[in-house]
Amino acid sequence: MSAYVVVHLTILDGEKIAAYSAVAGPSVTNHGGEFVCKGPAEMLHGDAIGKNIVIVKFDSKAAAKAWYNSEEYQAIIPIRNEGAESCFILGGE
Repeated sequence: MSAYVVVHLTILDGEKIAAYSAVAGPSVTNHGGEFVCKGPAEMLHGDAIGKNIVIVKFDSKAAAKAWYNSEEYQAIIPIRNEGAESCFILGGE
């Protein structure tokens, strides 16, 4: 069964997020991930966690964790943290 990484984020610095995305996107696909959705989020109920949403599909939770914990991705987390407030959620399986 597939697993999904759901990211809620509010961009604070567009240039830093652009630099982060230039590495994060290829790192996702290099680990077998597929972008399902990315863009502005619309709340249907409750309090918004972020203004934007990204959903990435992986073959399994193990594959999603392998991507997130990879040296390639971990190296760019400081740039992400400077450029946005974010929350990463893993679901599926």
